[in-house]
Amino acid sequence: MNVFISADIEGTCGITDWSETERSTPYDYNYFRKQMTMEVRAACEGAVAGGADEIFVRDAHDSARNIDPSQLPERVRIMRGWSGDLLSMMSGLDRGSFDAVLFTGYHAWAACGGNPLSHTMNLQNEFVTLNGVRMSEFLMNAYTAGYYGVPVPFLCGDNALCDFAQELIPEITTVAVNEGIGGAVVSMHPDAAVRAIREGVKKAVKNAKKCPVPMPEHFEAKIRFREHKRAYSKHFYPGASLEDEKNVSFASDDWYEMLRFFHFVLSD
Repeated sequence: MNVFISADIEGTCGITDWSETERSTPYDYNYFRKQMTMEVRAACEGAVAGGADEIFVRDAHDSARNIDPSQLPERVRIMRGWSGDLLSMMSGLDRGSFDAVLFTGYHAWAACGGNPLSHTMNLQNEFVTLNGVRMSEFLMNAYTAGYYGVPVPFLCGDNALCDFAQELIPEITTVAVNEGIGGAVVSMHPDAAVRAIREGVKKAVKNAKKCPVPMPEHFEAKIRFREHKRAYSKHFYPGASLEDEKNVSFASDDWYEMLRFFHFVLSD
């Protein structure tokens, strides 16, 4: 079994403030960088216990230089930094034959109250909708897994996102380490989170074939930008439309074309 792990940080156990996500504020960041690493390691250990032979980890937060590779099992390959390709947080998925995609440290979608750090790709938009549903990075990246025919059997992060994931993929195993309340977070103990992730992944990889991603036949996206001037600039993407001062829309039957749109229009 060949497993792909995409790791973010805003759904890491206990994380609450933007300063805890940024390399520029090491006093806050270093602890959560370590916790992110421990959660990824637990996912790797669980995958091995569940039968994985090879594991590819994608560091998918901000600089993509957060995880300490020395803390991961030796059989792991890790991708750090940004290549600039359209897969972004899923970069590397097209480089091999994978049997399962796992998500760690993921967070709720922009404008969701389930995480004080909720957002979708950046802070320049109020929210993004896809086929009428508020789009999270999980939903976007799960569809990328589905595009390549890879099931998604595991997610850990905040409670709101875990609830959504179970609606999308009923057999998915989730570990909700945080619950957002306004600007606060209630979390489990970080060591308990690590144990739960390890055991959850062990179960999940054995159940992977039951977790295909339901792919729509057609995609319609709408991005509501915070600033009208940004919407105006981005609507010049080929095929995009400016619906009003802040809303840019785009549609396609091809998920890869949607990724191309998101890559250029949602970029900072």
